[in-house]
Amino acid sequence: MTRTLVFGGARSGKSAYAEQLAIATGKEVVYIATARAGDGEMAVRIAHHQRQRPAIWTTVEEPLALAAALRQWCAPQRLVLVDCLTLWLSNLMFAGGTDYPDVGEITLPEQFHVQRAALLAALEHAAGDVVLVSNEVGMGIVPYGAISRVFTDEAGRLNQAVAAVCDRAVLVAAGLPLVLKGAPC
Repeated sequence: MTRTLVFGGARSGKSAYAEQLAIATGKEVVYIATARAGDGEMAVRIAHHQRQRPAIWTTVEEPLALAAALRQWCAPQRLVLVDCLTLWLSNLMFAGGTDYPDVGEITLPEQFHVQRAALLAALEHAAGDVVLVSNEVGMGIVPYGAISRVFTDEAGRLNQAVAAVCDRAVLVAAGLPLVLKGAPC
């Protein structure tokens, strides 16, 4: 059983790289999609990702209960590919319909903390291979607005926690993988 975090910037090639890793195993693949098509642009992005995936893969749409989906689908003969953690993170942050202030202290919903902890526990005990895709959002300027800063902070914390649990961590930039932790893929 191998757990791999693949992360990088927007349009860096991280999803394509993660999909190549999944194909290379020769195992049955379950693709857990965390995205929601909240607008036309996101619907186009989702459709693009759907066209890229092999038709024989099982696709599971799970925007919030990612740990439960991992527990359900992970198995020794299977690889579970999760795309992506940062969309899942934003889903959790806004699941309650909270209208966050532009300035000041922000308290995230309890579900955020419960689901985050459950994900890390599910990863530690995954019964099969898992590849997780995430965005690296902390390499630019400090974002304007309190909720944007909280999102950047939480994405960084999540990536660190997931990388600590994973056997491999791979940074993808310009379509090129750089293995930061573990054996080369």
